[in-house]
Parts: sequence; C-alpha cells; structure tokens
Amino acid sequence: MADKKQSATKIDIGISDKERKAIAAGLSRVLADAYTLYLKTHNFHWNVTGPMFQTLHLLFMDLYNEQWTAVDLIAERIRALGFPAPGTYSEFSALASIKESKGVPKAKDMLRELVAGQESVARTARSVFPIAEKANDQPTCDLLTQRMQIHEKNAWMLRSLLEE
Repeated sequence: MADKKQSATKIDIGISDKERKAIAAGLSRVLADAYTLYLKTHNFHWNVTGPMFQTLHLLFMDLYNEQWTAVDLIAERIRALGFPAPGTYSEFSALASIKESKGVPKAKDMLRELVAGQESVARTARSVFPIAEKANDQPTCDLLTQRMQIHEKNAWMLRSLLEE
C-alpha cells in the first residue's frame, strides 16, 4: 500500500492524514485476510466430500456469502478514508496472514483450516482496532468490532463440528 498515492481531494473528517493512512493500511490487511478466507471457503464449498457433504456444503456457502459482503464493506471503508483498496491476488497474497491450501483437504482438515482462517481475520481486525480507536475513528471501530464478533462466532461453530 505504501506505493499507492492518496487522492488529490482534501479529506477533512477529523482524522489526520497520517492516522487515516495507518488505519487504511491496517484495513488493507483485514481485507486481504477476509478475501483470502472467502476464496478458501468457496473452494471448500465446491470440493468438500464425505458423509457430512450436505451439511458442510451448505455451511460453507453461508460462510462465503457472508464473507463476500464483508470484503465490500472493508474496501469501502478504506476508500472513505481516502486510499485505494487492494484488489489483486498479488496484493492480497503479500498482505494476508492466511495462506492458500495445498490440494484438496479432507472435510475435517477443511474445518480446521477454516477455524484457523476465522481466527486469523479476528486477530488481524483486533490488531487494527487500537489504531482506529486512538484516532477516534468510530466507523472503523464499529466495522472491526462487527468483524471480530462474526469471525469469533464462526470459529466457534466450525470448532464444534470437530468435536467427537
């Protein structure tokens, strides 16, 4: 994100340029994790097999649909702060803490990877929260709080499927 330039239009929303830049950089990491999790979840939806196929196929669809909406909200907040949102695979790959899956995992391994992915997005969002809070950026704090709540709940629900 450092090589992208801020728009020429002055933005005066009560948050300094420096703070907006730091928040946008953090949100770019959240966006990269969220988009990577979206792709992983959609991939698993297409490729899940086994005795829990129907349950997991539908669950993964619910999860990736929620993620699809979320990535738009995160990107639009970056834009509202005056910065371009990352939107390429190479940018997401460089920014994301979530890594791609190798091959097609078994259903339980898919669940484990999605738990880890949900927790990763929650951690990334939590790491950005103090920056937004210090800047008195309530809209970003609200967005991050919602994302943490959703990802923590999703991780719990996915973890529950792994219990014997």
